[in-house]
Amino acid sequence: MAKKVLIADDEPSIVASLEFLMARSGYEVRIARDGEEALALVASFLPDLVLLDVMMPRRSGYEVCQRMRERPEWRDIKIVVLSAKGREAEVGKGLAAGADAYVIKPFSNRELVEKVGELLAA
Repeated sequence: MAKKVLIADDEPSIVASLEFLMARSGYEVRIARDGEEALALVASFLPDLVLLDVMMPRRSGYEVCQRMRERPEWRDIKIVVLSAKGREAEVGKGLAAGADAYVIKPFSNRELVEKVGELLAA
């Protein structure tokens, strides 16, 4: 059974690229275009991993991450924060919110696929 990945990002070109990349890597993929939709899909789709943009409408990626970590049934879902904000303080904020990894945009597709594979194998 394929592992499930939720892509939560409001940038259409990034969503299309990530969706293609994750599907090609054998993952079952769903898309959320804002923070509220992301939380709704976490509840209904129960992904194994979430690729989570920081700056989204209706709830930030940080808020989504914190909400996910507050729910015991979602604590094992891996979270990879994707952000153009690469300052040390931002990375620290993402990890403090509960992210398993923080990837700075632009990123290498190969490195992202490797990171997702590592997290899902753990």
